[in-house]
Amino acid sequence: MKTIEGFKLRKLGNEYILVGESMALINFNKMITLNETAAFLWEKAEEMTRSHGSFDIPALCKTLCDEYEVSPDQAMTDVSATVDSWRQAGIIDA
Repeated sequence: MKTIEGFKLRKLGNEYILVGESMALINFNKMITLNETAAFLWEKAEEMTRSHGSFDIPALCKTLCDEYEVSPDQAMTDVSATVDSWRQAGIIDA
């Protein structure tokens, strides 16, 4: 999987939003908001995509466990749900 280029993560108060930087990426019917953990995962997924050409769920799970006090099972559940929501929003290529 890989993140789609052209989205920028912006902090707005206590939330984060993904903003499409080109007219082709802008959908005014939908705003993509992320909590702090999802924003952290998005940044890591973008880094992995830039450096390795893609990211995967196990790598994001390890990153989540390294950063937060979360069990591997909980990380797998949370990361899988987050990545699925990104897939549904059309902001990653699966």
